[in-house]
Amino acid sequence: MRCLGAVVMMVGLTACVAPAPTRSAVVIRPDAAGLQVDPVNKRIDFGRSPKGVVPALDRELGRHEVLPLSGCPAGIAQQLQWNDLILTFSQQQFLGWRDATGRQGQTCA
Repeated sequence: MRCLGAVVMMVGLTACVAPAPTRSAVVIRPDAAGLQVDPVNKRIDFGRSPKGVVPALDRELGRHEVLPLSGCPAGIAQQLQWNDLILTFSQQQFLGWRDATGRQGQTCA
């Protein structure tokens, strides 16, 4: 963090400016088994716990948005969106994804 000092009528004021956020170089590519994470060559496969998947995607893609469960089959407990990528989860597992190019796994209508 960078701080700037200023003096106004004999009173010292300091303002701190947070550095601009940097864009992640990580690319998330949906595929038949879940998500490929490049360039680190890691995977987030179906069946993974939402407790690991959600924080990792929030860190790389920004904060997710919670979508309603209307049109979802039984067993889907949450539907989360990062930009055009939407993931579905049961209470314990990553179940499916959909985006503008397609869908895989268990998803909502």
